[in-house]
Amino acid sequence: MTNPANSANSANSANPAPPAARRPAGRREWTAFTVLLLPLLLVSMDVSVLYFAIPAITSELDPSATQQLWIFDSYAFALSGLLITMGSLGDRIGRRKLLLIGATAFGLASIGAGYATSAEMLIAARVLLGIGGATLMPSTLALIRNLFQDAKQRGQAIAIWSGAMTGGIALGSVLSGVMLNHFWWGSVFLVNVPAMLLLLALVPVLVPEFKDPAPGRFDLLSVPLSMAAVLPVVYALKEIAAEGFEPLYVGCLAVGLAFGYVFLRRQRTREDAMVSRALFQGRGFGAGIALNTVAAFAMMGSAYFTTQYLQSVLGMGTLEAALWSLAPSVVIGAAAPLSAALAQKVDRAYVIAGGFVLAAAGFALVALVDTDSLWLLLTGAGVLASGIVTVMSLVGDMALSSAPAEKAGSAASLLETGQEFGGALGMALLGSLGTAVYRGDLEGQDPAVRETLGGAVAAARGLGGEAGERVLTLAREAFVHGMQYAAWGGTVLLLGAALLAAALLRGIGSPAPLAQEPAEAPSTLVS
Repeated sequence: MTNPANSANSANSANPAPPAARRPAGRREWTAFTVLLLPLLLVSMDVSVLYFAIPAITSELDPSATQQLWIFDSYAFALSGLLITMGSLGDRIGRRKLLLIGATAFGLASIGAGYATSAEMLIAARVLLGIGGATLMPSTLALIRNLFQDAKQRGQAIAIWSGAMTGGIALGSVLSGVMLNHFWWGSVFLVNVPAMLLLLALVPVLVPEFKDPAPGRFDLLSVPLSMAAVLPVVYALKEIAAEGFEPLYVGCLAVGLAFGYVFLRRQRTREDAMVSRALFQGRGFGAGIALNTVAAFAMMGSAYFTTQYLQSVLGMGTLEAALWSLAPSVVIGAAAPLSAALAQKVDRAYVIAGGFVLAAAGFALVALVDTDSLWLLLTGAGVLASGIVTVMSLVGDMALSSAPAEKAGSAASLLETGQEFGGALGMALLGSLGTAVYRGDLEGQDPAVRETLGGAVAAARGLGGEAGERVLTLAREAFVHGMQYAAWGGTVLLLGAALLAAALLRGIGSPAPLAQEPAEAPSTLVS
């Protein structure tokens, strides 16, 4: 087999070789891609898999209120805090190697979580799951960047990847409900194990290794700096969404931003920076990160209201609400491939702008919802999700294609870290706007009723009779009023993003020919 390092070196020499034709991906690459979707689905499903399991966990492990919160949040915090580190590490040691290490850790942590005998043990296992997830997500996306050399095929693959990630979050809660109808609560974690074993068996056979041939020394100090920048901000935004702008959370936000400034200054002054300056030399990279963050803002901001509407306004049970929430995912499966095909014929700036306009139309439909509008809500959520997946798939492809091939892991990690920030920010800002309207409408009511819709539902049950029904009606109307304001705010934001996308991305087309791309590391296909 010809060693790609030779062609890589030729491409970077003073006398470059003639441009090589892009080799289209065949059955082997598409099979490898299908295998790489496994860890993506599992990582995204683990975000929501505890929705049904927590009552059973509470009954058996008896966690405190603080421990229960950490059972939920420790996974997301470990995942978001380590994405940048793991993306850079994968570029250095090999993306396939890091994927296999992460899959092993994820499988072992799943066993530990499934058989946890205490709240502390479950929290520790969730942290390890988050660490494993942080290795899997950037590794899979970076390997897709390397497997598909043809721009059209790469766009199709990343579109499918984006749809699978979005659908996995919705699927996690449903799978959890189904498993708990037949097995004990630990089964929601053990379903990860067979998939990880399959991944460990197939990846060495199907997926070649890729890494940076000259990565430089690993900057250990940047690891805690990046975590100190990311974790306080994500924590603050999550808590602001739930509790409002309390001094503690604003302080955490300020601390995270301060560490972020220190981290960025360090990256700008070091040759072996964890976040290479070469990433931002491509015109589409920074814009892709920013627009992907806005898309995540809208996606998670809308989900914040949709789940509460189904359960607390329409009064659905958790499993019923989770099943209905799958309905918008049906259109996602078609939206991503269609957008990828359209971007081959039309300037992708206009397709991305169109995706934002479509998502804005979805928010506008949500703004018309009243207290009994299930189908209007689902239609709006489906239209919004179609637009968001269109944006995410195209800007993801654009950002990865514009980054140097040997930095694909770092590029993927920055894309996903921005997504984490955007999601947390969407819940915080749109959630705070909706909460402010909700509390304003219920001025003079009992504090428990004014605090949250969930608190109002509990208070109404305690009152019972006509008094309880009256309180519940007022609370539901106030919640929907707040959701309408938040949806109009999201509509305006997305229309602004559409204008920016059309203006900033115009003319950014397909990547350079293969011979002009930065050199990739030597790769070996194990047969």
